[in-house]
Amino acid sequence: MTKIAVLGNGSWGSVLGSMLADNGNDVTLYGNIDSVNEEINAHHTNSHYMKDWKLNENTKATGDLEAALDGAELVLFVLPTKAVRIVAKNVRKVLDKTGAKPLLVTATKGIEPGSKKLISEILTEEIYPDDEDKIVAISGPSHAENVAQKDLTAIACASTNEENAKRVQELFSNDYVRFYTNDDLVGVELGGPLNKKKTIAAGILVCKGYGDERKAWLMSRGLAEITRLGVQYFGAKPMTFSGLSGIGDLIVTCTSVNSRNWRAGKQIGEGKTLDYVLKNMGQVVEGATTVKAVHELCEEKGIDMPISEAIYRVLYEDADVDTEIKKMMGREPKPEIRL
Repeated sequence: MTKIAVLGNGSWGSVLGSMLADNGNDVTLYGNIDSVNEEINAHHTNSHYMKDWKLNENTKATGDLEAALDGAELVLFVLPTKAVRIVAKNVRKVLDKTGAKPLLVTATKGIEPGSKKLISEILTEEIYPDDEDKIVAISGPSHAENVAQKDLTAIACASTNEENAKRVQELFSNDYVRFYTNDDLVGVELGGPLNKKKTIAAGILVCKGYGDERKAWLMSRGLAEITRLGVQYFGAKPMTFSGLSGIGDLIVTCTSVNSRNWRAGKQIGEGKTLDYVLKNMGQVVEGATTVKAVHELCEEKGIDMPISEAIYRVLYEDADVDTEIKKMMGREPKPEIRL
Protein backbone atom coordinates (compact mmCIF):
# COMPACT_ATOMS: atom_id res chain seq x y z
CA MET A 1 0.00 0.00 0.00
CA THR A 2 1.33 3.44 -0.99
CA LYS A 3 0.29 6.62 0.80
CA ILE A 4 -0.85 9.20 -1.76
CA ALA A 5 -1.88 12.85 -1.37
CA VAL A 6 -4.16 14.18 -4.12
CA LEU A 7 -4.05 17.98 -4.22
CA GLY A 8 -7.34 19.09 -5.73
CA ASN A 9 -10.68 17.40 -5.06
CA GLY A 10 -12.63 18.62 -8.07
CA SER A 11 -14.04 16.13 -10.58
CA TRP A 12 -10.73 14.76 -11.97
CA GLY A 13 -8.96 14.82 -8.61
CA SER A 14 -11.81 12.94 -6.93
CA VAL A 15 -11.99 10.34 -9.69
CA LEU A 16 -8.23 9.75 -9.75
CA GLY A 17 -8.13 9.60 -5.96
CA SER A 18 -10.96 7.08 -5.87
CA MET A 19 -9.28 5.02 -8.61
CA LEU A 20 -6.01 4.97 -6.68
CA ALA A 21 -7.93 3.82 -3.59
CA ASP A 22 -9.58 1.11 -5.72
CA ASN A 23 -6.03 0.00 -6.52
CA GLY A 24 -5.35 -0.54 -2.80
CA ASN A 25 -3.57 2.71 -1.94
CA ASP A 26 -4.04 4.95 1.12
CA VAL A 27 -5.44 8.15 -0.42
CA THR A 28 -6.09 11.59 1.08
CA LEU A 29 -7.70 14.32 -1.01
CA TYR A 30 -6.83 17.95 -0.29
CA GLY A 31 -9.14 20.87 -1.14
CA ASN A 32 -10.05 24.29 0.18
CA ILE A 33 -13.85 23.97 0.20
CA ASP A 34 -14.85 22.70 3.64
CA SER A 35 -18.32 21.53 2.55
CA VAL A 36 -16.78 19.32 -0.16
CA ASN A 37 -14.32 17.76 2.31
CA GLU A 38 -17.09 17.13 4.83
CA GLU A 39 -19.32 15.50 2.20
CA ILE A 40 -16.54 13.21 0.99
CA ASN A 41 -15.74 12.09 4.53
CA ALA A 42 -19.36 11.64 5.64
CA HIS A 43 -21.03 10.27 2.49
CA HIS A 44 -18.20 9.40 0.04
CA THR A 45 -19.83 11.68 -2.55
CA ASN A 46 -18.80 14.95 -4.17
CA SER A 47 -22.04 16.37 -5.55
CA HIS A 48 -20.50 19.81 -6.07
CA TYR A 49 -18.44 18.38 -8.94
CA MET A 50 -19.70 14.83 -9.64
CA LYS A 51 -23.40 14.10 -9.28
CA ASP A 52 -24.76 10.58 -8.75
CA TRP A 53 -21.36 9.02 -8.12
CA LYS A 54 -19.58 7.60 -5.08
CA LEU A 55 -15.89 7.60 -4.26
CA ASN A 56 -14.11 4.59 -2.88
CA GLU A 57 -15.09 4.48 0.81
CA ASN A 58 -11.45 4.43 1.90
CA THR A 59 -10.70 7.87 0.46
CA LYS A 60 -10.39 10.73 2.95
CA ALA A 61 -10.52 14.50 2.46
CA THR A 62 -8.97 17.40 4.34
CA GLY A 63 -8.39 21.14 4.09
CA ASP A 64 -5.12 20.81 6.01
CA LEU A 65 -2.22 20.57 3.55
CA GLU A 66 0.25 19.39 6.18
CA ALA A 67 -2.10 16.57 7.18
CA ALA A 68 -2.60 15.55 3.55
CA LEU A 69 1.17 15.40 2.94
CA ASP A 70 1.98 13.56 6.17
CA GLY A 71 3.78 10.36 5.18
CA ALA A 72 2.86 10.71 1.48
CA GLU A 73 5.15 8.82 -0.88
CA LEU A 74 3.47 10.34 -3.95
CA VAL A 75 1.81 13.75 -4.35
CA LEU A 76 -0.63 14.15 -7.23
CA PHE A 77 -1.39 17.70 -8.43
CA VAL A 78 -4.88 18.04 -9.94
CA LEU A 79 -5.34 21.79 -9.44
CA PRO A 80 -6.32 24.63 -11.78
CA THR A 81 -3.20 25.98 -13.45
CA LYS A 82 -3.47 29.35 -11.71
CA ALA A 83 -3.34 27.65 -8.29
CA VAL A 84 -0.38 25.32 -8.89
CA ARG A 85 2.47 27.70 -8.08
CA ILE A 86 0.82 28.97 -4.88
CA VAL A 87 0.15 25.47 -3.59
CA ALA A 88 3.59 24.26 -4.70
CA LYS A 89 5.25 26.94 -2.57
CA ASN A 90 3.27 25.71 0.44
CA VAL A 91 4.13 22.08 -0.34
CA ARG A 92 7.82 23.03 -0.37
CA LYS A 93 7.49 24.57 3.11
CA VAL A 94 5.97 21.36 4.48
CA LEU A 95 8.55 19.13 2.80
CA ASP A 96 11.41 21.30 4.04
CA LYS A 97 10.06 20.85 7.54
CA THR A 98 9.67 17.07 7.32
CA GLY A 99 12.58 16.26 5.01
CA ALA A 100 10.31 14.06 2.86
CA LYS A 101 11.02 13.60 -0.87
CA PRO A 102 7.82 12.21 -2.41
CA LEU A 103 7.37 11.55 -6.10
CA LEU A 104 5.39 14.41 -7.71
CA VAL A 105 2.80 13.67 -10.40
CA THR A 106 0.89 16.31 -12.35
CA ALA A 107 -2.49 15.67 -13.96
CA THR A 108 -3.11 19.40 -14.51
CA LYS A 109 -3.33 20.34 -18.19
CA GLY A 110 -2.29 23.96 -18.50
CA ILE A 111 0.29 26.60 -19.36
CA GLU A 112 0.90 29.24 -16.70
CA PRO A 113 -0.23 32.72 -17.80
CA GLY A 114 2.60 35.23 -17.96
CA SER A 115 5.55 32.85 -17.61
CA LYS A 116 4.15 30.44 -20.23
CA LYS A 117 5.65 27.56 -18.25
CA LEU A 118 4.37 23.99 -18.00
CA ILE A 119 3.30 22.48 -14.69
CA SER A 120 6.42 20.32 -14.44
CA GLU A 121 8.56 23.46 -14.80
CA ILE A 122 6.62 25.15 -11.98
CA LEU A 123 7.02 22.12 -9.72
CA THR A 124 10.72 21.95 -10.52
CA GLU A 125 11.22 25.62 -9.70
CA GLU A 126 9.18 25.63 -6.51
CA ILE A 127 9.78 22.17 -5.02
CA TYR A 128 12.60 20.20 -6.68
CA PRO A 129 15.04 22.62 -8.37
CA ASP A 130 17.69 19.89 -8.37
CA ASP A 131 15.44 16.86 -8.88
CA GLU A 132 13.44 17.25 -12.09
CA ASP A 133 13.50 13.48 -12.48
CA LYS A 134 11.16 13.14 -9.47
CA ILE A 135 8.33 14.69 -11.52
CA VAL A 136 5.93 12.67 -13.69
CA ALA A 137 3.17 14.00 -15.95
CA ILE A 138 0.07 12.02 -16.88
CA SER A 139 -2.14 12.91 -19.82
CA GLY A 140 -4.39 11.21 -22.34
CA PRO A 141 -7.94 10.77 -23.65
CA SER A 142 -9.79 10.75 -20.35
CA HIS A 143 -12.84 12.57 -18.99
CA ALA A 144 -13.59 12.33 -15.28
CA GLU A 145 -17.19 11.34 -16.00
CA ASN A 146 -16.13 8.36 -18.13
CA VAL A 147 -13.33 7.13 -15.89
CA ALA A 148 -15.71 7.40 -12.93
CA GLN A 149 -17.95 4.86 -14.70
CA LYS A 150 -14.88 2.67 -15.32
CA ASP A 151 -15.02 3.14 -19.07
CA LEU A 152 -11.93 1.79 -20.84
CA THR A 153 -9.15 4.28 -21.54
CA ALA A 154 -5.37 4.62 -21.82
CA ILE A 155 -3.12 7.39 -20.50
CA ALA A 156 0.56 8.29 -20.95
CA CYS A 157 2.85 8.85 -17.95
CA ALA A 158 6.09 10.65 -18.72
CA SER A 159 9.25 11.49 -16.82
CA THR A 160 12.91 12.13 -17.47
CA ASN A 161 13.45 9.16 -15.14
CA GLU A 162 12.22 5.87 -16.60
CA GLU A 163 11.90 4.16 -13.22
CA ASN A 164 9.65 6.92 -11.87
CA ALA A 165 7.42 6.69 -14.93
CA LYS A 166 7.21 2.92 -14.41
CA ARG A 167 6.36 3.46 -10.73
CA VAL A 168 3.39 5.64 -11.70
CA GLN A 169 2.39 3.11 -14.36
CA GLU A 170 2.32 0.39 -11.72
CA LEU A 171 0.36 2.41 -9.13
CA PHE A 172 -2.25 3.86 -11.50
CA SER A 173 -2.99 1.00 -13.94
CA ASN A 174 -5.95 -1.32 -13.40
CA ASP A 175 -8.49 -3.29 -15.43
CA TYR A 176 -10.16 -0.21 -16.96
CA VAL A 177 -7.30 2.33 -17.25
CA ARG A 178 -4.01 1.33 -18.87
CA PHE A 179 -0.93 3.55 -18.50
CA TYR A 180 1.95 3.70 -20.98
CA THR A 181 5.37 5.14 -20.11
CA ASN A 182 7.01 7.88 -22.16
CA ASP A 183 10.34 9.70 -21.79
CA ASP A 184 9.13 12.97 -23.39
CA LEU A 185 7.92 14.84 -20.30
CA VAL A 186 7.38 18.16 -22.10
CA GLY A 187 5.63 16.61 -25.09
CA VAL A 188 3.18 14.63 -22.97
CA GLU A 189 2.41 17.70 -20.87
CA LEU A 190 1.78 19.93 -23.88
CA GLY A 191 -0.87 17.81 -25.57
CA GLY A 192 -3.61 18.44 -23.00
CA PRO A 193 -3.53 22.24 -22.72
CA LEU A 194 -2.97 22.79 -26.45
CA ASN A 195 -5.79 20.42 -27.34
CA LYS A 196 -8.19 22.40 -25.15
CA LYS A 197 -7.93 25.35 -27.54
CA LYS A 198 -9.01 23.21 -30.47
CA THR A 199 -11.82 21.81 -28.35
CA ILE A 200 -13.24 25.32 -27.87
CA ALA A 201 -13.11 25.72 -31.65
CA ALA A 202 -14.90 22.38 -32.09
CA GLY A 203 -17.68 23.59 -29.81
CA ILE A 204 -17.97 26.87 -31.70
CA LEU A 205 -18.09 25.18 -35.11
CA VAL A 206 -20.78 22.69 -34.10
CA CYS A 207 -23.22 25.61 -34.09
CA LYS A 208 -22.38 26.48 -37.70
CA GLY A 209 -23.90 23.34 -39.20
CA TYR A 210 -20.75 21.97 -40.86
CA GLY A 211 -20.47 18.22 -41.48
CA ASP A 212 -18.04 15.58 -40.28
CA GLU A 213 -15.33 16.93 -42.58
CA ARG A 214 -15.16 19.94 -40.27
CA LYS A 215 -14.13 17.71 -37.38
CA ALA A 216 -11.47 15.97 -39.46
CA TRP A 217 -10.05 19.28 -40.72
CA LEU A 218 -9.97 20.87 -37.28
CA MET A 219 -8.34 17.88 -35.58
CA SER A 220 -5.75 17.10 -38.28
CA ARG A 221 -4.67 20.71 -38.89
CA GLY A 222 -4.98 21.45 -35.18
CA LEU A 223 -2.58 18.58 -34.47
CA ALA A 224 -0.14 20.04 -37.01
CA GLU A 225 -0.19 23.37 -35.14
CA ILE A 226 0.22 21.71 -31.75
CA THR A 227 3.19 19.70 -33.01
CA ARG A 228 4.77 22.80 -34.55
CA LEU A 229 4.61 24.75 -31.29
CA GLY A 230 5.75 21.78 -29.21
CA VAL A 231 8.79 21.09 -31.36
CA GLN A 232 9.84 24.66 -32.20
CA TYR A 233 9.37 26.30 -28.81
CA PHE A 234 9.40 23.56 -26.15
CA GLY A 235 11.75 21.06 -27.78
CA ALA A 236 9.26 18.19 -27.63
CA LYS A 237 9.54 15.07 -29.79
CA PRO A 238 7.24 15.14 -32.87
CA MET A 239 6.12 11.51 -32.43
CA THR A 240 4.72 12.24 -28.96
CA PHE A 241 1.88 14.19 -30.55
CA SER A 242 0.81 11.08 -32.45
CA GLY A 243 0.26 9.33 -29.11
CA LEU A 244 -2.25 9.30 -26.29
CA SER A 245 -1.59 12.79 -24.95
CA GLY A 246 -1.63 14.27 -28.46
CA ILE A 247 -4.03 12.89 -31.03
CA GLY A 248 -5.70 10.61 -28.48
CA ASP A 249 -6.66 13.47 -26.19
CA LEU A 250 -7.53 15.69 -29.17
CA ILE A 251 -10.06 13.20 -30.55
CA VAL A 252 -11.91 12.67 -27.30
CA THR A 253 -12.02 16.33 -26.29
CA CYS A 254 -13.17 17.55 -29.72
CA THR A 255 -16.00 15.01 -29.95
CA SER A 256 -17.31 14.64 -26.39
CA VAL A 257 -19.99 16.73 -24.68
CA ASN A 258 -18.27 15.84 -21.39
CA SER A 259 -15.52 18.33 -22.26
CA ARG A 260 -16.15 21.64 -20.46
CA ASN A 261 -14.03 23.38 -23.13
CA TRP A 262 -16.29 21.95 -25.86
CA ARG A 263 -19.35 23.10 -23.93
CA ALA A 264 -17.80 26.55 -23.50
CA GLY A 265 -17.11 26.77 -27.24
CA LYS A 266 -20.65 25.72 -28.08
CA GLN A 267 -22.07 28.47 -25.89
CA ILE A 268 -19.79 31.03 -27.55
CA GLY A 269 -20.94 29.74 -30.94
CA GLU A 270 -24.51 30.32 -29.78
CA GLY A 271 -23.69 33.97 -29.14
CA LYS A 272 -22.77 34.08 -25.44
CA THR A 273 -19.75 36.13 -24.39
CA LEU A 274 -16.61 34.56 -22.97
CA ASP A 275 -17.12 36.42 -19.68
CA TYR A 276 -20.63 34.98 -19.36
CA VAL A 277 -19.46 31.45 -20.11
CA LEU A 278 -16.57 31.59 -17.63
CA LYS A 279 -18.80 32.94 -14.86
CA ASN A 280 -21.53 30.35 -15.37
CA MET A 281 -19.66 27.16 -16.29
CA GLY A 282 -19.19 26.17 -12.63
CA GLN A 283 -15.76 24.68 -13.40
CA VAL A 284 -12.48 26.08 -14.69
CA VAL A 285 -12.23 26.38 -18.50
CA GLU A 286 -8.46 25.96 -18.84
CA GLY A 287 -8.57 26.30 -22.62
CA ALA A 288 -9.51 29.98 -22.45
CA THR A 289 -6.36 30.80 -20.48
CA THR A 290 -4.20 28.64 -22.75
CA VAL A 291 -5.48 30.45 -25.84
CA LYS A 292 -4.03 33.70 -24.49
CA ALA A 293 -0.69 32.15 -23.51
CA VAL A 294 -0.27 30.52 -26.92
CA HIS A 295 -1.15 33.79 -28.68
CA GLU A 296 1.65 35.52 -26.79
CA LEU A 297 4.08 32.73 -27.74
CA CYS A 298 3.11 32.93 -31.41
CA GLU A 299 3.71 36.68 -31.43
CA GLU A 300 7.03 36.42 -29.59
CA LYS A 301 8.49 33.55 -31.63
CA GLY A 302 6.75 33.97 -34.99
CA ILE A 303 5.20 30.49 -34.90
CA ASP A 304 2.50 29.93 -37.55
CA MET A 305 -0.71 28.76 -35.82
CA PRO A 306 -3.66 30.18 -37.81
CA ILE A 307 -6.41 28.17 -36.09
CA SER A 308 -5.13 29.14 -32.66
CA GLU A 309 -4.90 32.79 -33.65
CA ALA A 310 -8.45 32.72 -35.02
CA ILE A 311 -9.72 31.27 -31.72
CA TYR A 312 -7.88 34.05 -29.84
CA ARG A 313 -9.52 36.76 -31.96
CA VAL A 314 -12.98 35.26 -31.45
CA LEU A 315 -12.54 34.94 -27.67
CA TYR A 316 -10.65 38.13 -26.87
CA GLU A 317 -11.23 40.56 -29.76
CA ASP A 318 -14.91 39.80 -30.49
CA ALA A 319 -14.06 38.70 -34.02
CA ASP A 320 -16.82 37.18 -36.15
CA VAL A 321 -16.56 33.38 -36.51
CA ASP A 322 -17.58 33.32 -40.18
CA THR A 323 -15.07 36.04 -41.04
CA GLU A 324 -12.28 34.12 -39.30
CA ILE A 325 -13.18 30.93 -41.16
CA LYS A 326 -12.99 32.77 -44.50
CA LYS A 327 -9.58 34.19 -43.54
CA MET A 328 -8.22 30.72 -42.74
CA MET A 329 -9.60 29.11 -45.88
CA GLY A 330 -8.23 31.96 -48.02
CA ARG A 331 -4.67 31.89 -46.71
CA GLU A 332 -1.70 31.51 -49.04
CA PRO A 333 -1.31 27.84 -50.09
CA LYS A 334 1.13 25.83 -47.94
CA PRO A 335 2.56 22.28 -47.98
CA GLU A 336 0.74 19.90 -45.67
CA ILE A 337 3.74 18.42 -43.86
CA ARG A 338 6.06 20.97 -42.24
CA LEU A 339 7.30 21.92 -38.76
